[in-house]
Amino acid sequence: MIPGTQRTWVERDGVRLRVHHAGNGPLVVLLHGFPELAYSWRHQFGPLVAAGYRVVAPDQRGYGESSSPPDIEAFALEELARDVAAVIDHFGGGPAAVIGHDWGAPVAWHSALRFPGRIHAVGSLSVPHAARAPAPPLELMRSAAGPEFVHYVDYFQEPGLVEAEFEQNVRDSLLGFIWAISGDAPRDERFKPIQRGKRFLDSLTVPAAPPVWLTDQDLETYVAAFRHSGFRGGLNWYRNVNRNWEQAADLADAVVAQPALFVTGSRDPARNPTAIHRLHEVVPDLRVSAVLEGCGHWTQQERPEEVTQLLLEFLNAVCDASRTM
Repeated sequence: MIPGTQRTWVERDGVRLRVHHAGNGPLVVLLHGFPELAYSWRHQFGPLVAAGYRVVAPDQRGYGESSSPPDIEAFALEELARDVAAVIDHFGGGPAAVIGHDWGAPVAWHSALRFPGRIHAVGSLSVPHAARAPAPPLELMRSAAGPEFVHYVDYFQEPGLVEAEFEQNVRDSLLGFIWAISGDAPRDERFKPIQRGKRFLDSLTVPAAPPVWLTDQDLETYVAAFRHSGFRGGLNWYRNVNRNWEQAADLADAVVAQPALFVTGSRDPARNPTAIHRLHEVVPDLRVSAVLEGCGHWTQQERPEEVTQLLLEFLNAVCDASRTM
């Protein structure tokens, strides 16, 4: 439970989403990534609510208490974007500002393209929007990895393989993964390429204690959730990368018209320098673009005050019209 919030259920086509919410005012929807929960936004709720916003964060499908459908295709971006639209409708129909982190980022961008009438502003942490790839992404990743290594997204494709690895020791798996791509890990403990024939977890170092920005209680919140849900749902998001590419063919030349925000860390291994450099081409109304020096992948948790301030600057600028509605 995120302090100061209430929880409710939002249902769409038999899928139930556990949603955390608080406040009144213009609607702000916060979308988490892998392997996280709505809890990853715990630091942002209070300040955004105090600033006059209605803040909503679902545990997305496959996570926490939310539904985890059996079919892999149920986790395609098209379905995830419809979930976002259903959440917005449940809380009044918008217009909403939607901000996503990690996997929540492509969900936010895709939702803005599919549902422009419901979303008036959009942003992401860590993962920028990018033009549609010239070929199926999985094939490009395999080619880039070369013969000696396996791209982690490719490694995640075999159902059951990574689930078994992660679920053998949920705490160590989460802590090692969090540490390896945080801004705190020294160079020799950062995530390493996966050698063919090795396990994904062989590329991680499990530290003796969580980083300073993640308390033992925070870590146990994640551990308890993933012991309950397992990792299958979250991993199925990765198993749709080619399907997402195919289903977005009609958006190949689309640009995100809404005012937008992008924030990343200088030590985030998910950074895509080419996509960041070309972000203005696909997001022409980019109002905020920031790099947090020394920050890793877990942006809103590693640098909560800085991220919250950037969000407030952006939301206060783009939500004035919504406040008068």
